Amino acid sequence: MKRGKPITRFEELTPGFWREVALEPGGELIARCFACGTCTAACPVHAVDTRYNPRQLVHMILLGMRERVLSSDFIWLCSGCYTCADRCPQGVRVTDIMTAVKNIAAREGYLHPTFRQQAELVGRFGRLYEVEDFDNKKRQRLGLPPVKKTFPEVQEIFRMTGMGKYTEAAEANQP
Repeated sequence: MKRGKPITRFEELTPGFWREVALEPGGELIARCFACGTCTAACPVHAVDTRYNPRQLVHMILLGMRERVLSSDFIWLCSGCYTCADRCPQGVRVTDIMTAVKNIAAREGYLHPTFRQQAELVGRFGRLYEVEDFDNKKRQRLGLPPVKKTFPEVQEIFRMTGMGKYTEAAEANQP
């Protein structure tokens, strides 16, 4: 049996998904896209990995492929360089659209594992890595002041904003 791309069934589509994205900050201009592909041709991420295709992602949003878009690893690959926006003849800001989609995905519990880990580290230590006694001893030998091991202020921000619920929801969505 020959395997191909997964088939999308009409019942699986969410026709109003593009409106949901358009209502999200950064997604307002999505309906302007006429899928010329200039964004993809200019994208530095696409130059490295041709599987990343901003035009295809925007098209999937316009078609209502909500579940596939939100669960896609590709929405997290946008480098945020805005080269696509600089070149788009319609003035579509694909980087902002990707941010809007990522925000929806995070609220729905589709946080990429890399970002979930980063968020957990920042929530725990106030930075992306843990400072050990070794690090502070080395700093002391160099005449530098010690670095705090944790930042209660960051933990308080996470508590106040409910950031922990995003990482917990993402963990529940992991296969």
